[in-house]
Amino acid sequence: MLGISGGVDSLTAGRLCQLAAAELRAQGYAAQFVAMRLPYGEQRDAHAAEAAIAFIQPDQVLRVNIQAAVDATLQSMIDAGASFGDAHAADFIAGNVRARQRMIVQYAAANALEGLVVGTDHAAEAVMGFFTKHGDGACDVAPLTGLTKRRIRALAAHLGAPAELVQKIPTADLEILRPLHPDETALGVRYDAIDDFLEGHAVDPEAAARIVAAYRNTAHKRAGPVTPRQRAEAN
Repeated sequence: MLGISGGVDSLTAGRLCQLAAAELRAQGYAAQFVAMRLPYGEQRDAHAAEAAIAFIQPDQVLRVNIQAAVDATLQSMIDAGASFGDAHAADFIAGNVRARQRMIVQYAAANALEGLVVGTDHAAEAVMGFFTKHGDGACDVAPLTGLTKRRIRALAAHLGAPAELVQKIPTADLEILRPLHPDETALGVRYDAIDDFLEGHAVDPEAAARIVAAYRNTAHKRAGPVTPRQRAEAN
């Protein structure tokens, strides 16, 4: 199962999963692909997500609004005396809670249906650390690993996805104060530059420095928990 956001990553991964499930059924396995819609309240670009589901043609669609769970979690923390800082800091923290709540729901559904959770991690997001630890960074199967953003778009187009979905401006859309905030604005560098960097092409020095800095600053996201043994070996 996979959460479908309306972006090209979940669009592509979802269609690959549906094709794989159909192929497995042809071989005699009782396989199915479950697409999940996990909005927080009213999703601003819900039309794109519904268009993606129409293209993917999943065997089953589960729709769970995560707003009540997220709001209850944050309010419980406030009631316990937690402070989230100013409005923008609080909004950022709440965004990560939304990402993690979505994964809670996906794993609960996977438990119920004896399934696997599919992720959309790819090379451009991985190098930039542009994912929420234990949120969209958590999964059992990651079919897009190693692909740059442009290659995902090319794969989506090859699979026959509508052009407006293939070229849709990427946005995590986790923050209420910055609705549909473009990924590239948040990253401070264009996906084309990240892809060029990963593919060994010439990149503007400023963009390259930004990519390297992001990679170093987010190393903890790509590593497992630090253990006493690791510290001993480091010394």
